Amino acid sequence: MKITHLLGATAIALVPLATLAEDLPPCDNCADTMTIVSWGGAYSSSQLKAYHEPYSKLTGVSIVNDESSNEAVAKLRAMAEAGNVSWDVVDVVASDAIRLCDEGLAREMDFNEELAAAPDGTSAEEDFGDLLVSDCFIPQIVYSTTFGYRTDVAEWNGREPDDICDVFDLENFPGKRSLEKRPINNMEWALLCDGVAKEDVYDVLETEEGQDRAFAKLDTIKDSVIWWSAGAETPQRLADGEAVMGSTYNGRLFSLIEEQGQPVKMLWDAQVFDLDGWIIPAGLPEDRLNRALHYIMFATDTQRLADQAKFISYGPARASSAPLVGKHADLGIDMAPHMPTDPANAKNTFLYNYEWWADYRDDLDAKFQAWIAK
Repeated sequence: MKITHLLGATAIALVPLATLAEDLPPCDNCADTMTIVSWGGAYSSSQLKAYHEPYSKLTGVSIVNDESSNEAVAKLRAMAEAGNVSWDVVDVVASDAIRLCDEGLAREMDFNEELAAAPDGTSAEEDFGDLLVSDCFIPQIVYSTTFGYRTDVAEWNGREPDDICDVFDLENFPGKRSLEKRPINNMEWALLCDGVAKEDVYDVLETEEGQDRAFAKLDTIKDSVIWWSAGAETPQRLADGEAVMGSTYNGRLFSLIEEQGQPVKMLWDAQVFDLDGWIIPAGLPEDRLNRALHYIMFATDTQRLADQAKFISYGPARASSAPLVGKHADLGIDMAPHMPTDPANAKNTFLYNYEWWADYRDDLDAKFQAWIAK
């Protein structure tokens, strides 16, 4: 999937644009309370500040925050079976949105009718572009899984990694690596560093020979790998010096580098893009559906997506939001250079194939765990 529509803007000073908030229409036949589900932590806090609080101030609606997104698929299945869906808007990753849409648990959207156009009149569908990966999914952010590395490793003799394949180079960059304990991303990086062209990765990976090839490449560093399951583990290992480089979410590394001041830098090469955004559960009563749609139109407009980037280093999913990304609300630093979508960071990116993994995930999960156990 192409992501070029996100990559052409940096933070620049602009004349303030009219925002949807100034023209937000009244919400007819709308519930006066709503439950919004997300992930908790700094991410939910960024949503609270950029979306929930401004929306409540404008409308008077009461918002209940639920932090169950990691269980969204299972819980929505159970709610649908019981005939009692208590959630109004749910934040999920793109792959979960696709599953929920395929199962009829998420409502299909009319993007151009139900989302705000860009300030210059560009339709929502064009503004979000290729990131509309499901008819039920409204993306908010682009985040990435990428590598951080320590800058004070004596054995590196002043060298710093600048290529994803340096992760596999134990001669020039010795030391422990921290890698996620799942096949996604690791298999793709292994094939890229074994000479497979980016556009051919999934064609190769769906064959037995391609999978063996990926495992063989990972074998070359397996003895130097510490496996992680939670996003906080790699930053802690880098901070402690337990690992010299490792993969995790770019927002975690931003906190480690900018907020904690650790001697760590980002290796953006071949960062794997992923998406997070909203779905509306299927089958809501009319008043709750109207409220959910009203909120979604507000929370996914150009300015609101740019506002979230004041609080967390994830790139807004609308092309028109990118030029509005400014400074961190607390640190006062320019956020654009820390976004995975910034042109300087996005020279070589990888957007993994959600549909492919939906077909092959169970099989490769089993093979990957068996390989680790060898």
